[in-house]
Parts: sequence; C-alpha cells; structure tokens
Amino acid sequence: MPCRLRVPWANSKPLLPSFSGLAALCPLLSSLPSGETSGFEHHFKIIDNGGRVFAMRHGKRVPKLNRPPDQRRALLRGLTTQLLKHGRIKTTQARAKAMRKYVEKMITLAKDGSLHKRRQALGFIYEKQIVHALFAEVQDRYGERNGGYTRILRTFPRRGDNAPMAYIELV
Repeated sequence: MPCRLRVPWANSKPLLPSFSGLAALCPLLSSLPSGETSGFEHHFKIIDNGGRVFAMRHGKRVPKLNRPPDQRRALLRGLTTQLLKHGRIKTTQARAKAMRKYVEKMITLAKDGSLHKRRQALGFIYEKQIVHALFAEVQDRYGERNGGYTRILRTFPRRGDNAPMAYIELV
C-alpha cells in the first residue's frame, strides 16, 4: 500500500503570492481601488513603434560583406556612385546584391524630384554632378517603370580567389 505523507503546511497560506499573467505584484499598485483600473494597461507601459510591435528580427539580416558598419556603408556608397556614373560595373555577386537596394532607392528618390529628396540623395552619393544628372534624366528613362532598375549578370569567378563575380548595370 502506498504511504501518503501529511505535510503540516499544505493547507496554510502560500509563501509567495500567485502570479497570474501580467498582474502587478507591486503592493503599491495592487492597493488601488479596483474601480479605477480596468486591467493591466494602467500599470505597464506598452512599447509601440507606431504600428506593429516586433519582437525578433527574423528575415531582417543585412549582408555584412566582412566589414564593420562604417566601412560597409562607405563601400556601398562608393559602389552606388560608380554605378550611377558609369552605368555598368563589375564586382562580386554579394556586393552587387547588397548594392542593388541602394541604387534603386536613389532612382526612386530622383523620380520624386523634390528638393528634400535631392538633398537625401546628395547626402548618400559622393559626387554632386551625378546627383544633378540623375535627377535630370531619370523621368525620361524610368518614368513609367515601378522598380527593377538594375540587372545583375553573372560572369566567371575571379582568378585570384575564385570569388563569384557579376556585372551590375542600369536597365
């Protein structure tokens, strides 16, 4: 027969108060009259970024390109400037895929054509003349196009380290 032990404190008051969800455990907050509050929202501050609340960054990875953030930004700015200057450049596939986002953003800014967008482009692109030329000709070239301003063409790997290379060009 199984033996049951009687614990003397089994029927006594629990040592810790029970925790039910997001109920406040602070005695100062829980001593308020129950008519003044309708739930936990008065005791806790809700953090909201204007729309959705994101907990984790799933799928938000940026290509690191084996560089710290300041060098990576400078590299992408330089590549974007060179692509807008020459129309077609040869670089690695990883750099081309990372740069595509910024080139398309600059063209989208130029399609708007406002002074604020021009100043944003001047803050990113290194050469002032390229920005002025971009804002002058983008309406004729990409006026009816809704994205997809660049094309990436794969080519042979680089001879020294066998890195996959690609041409990136404006459509």
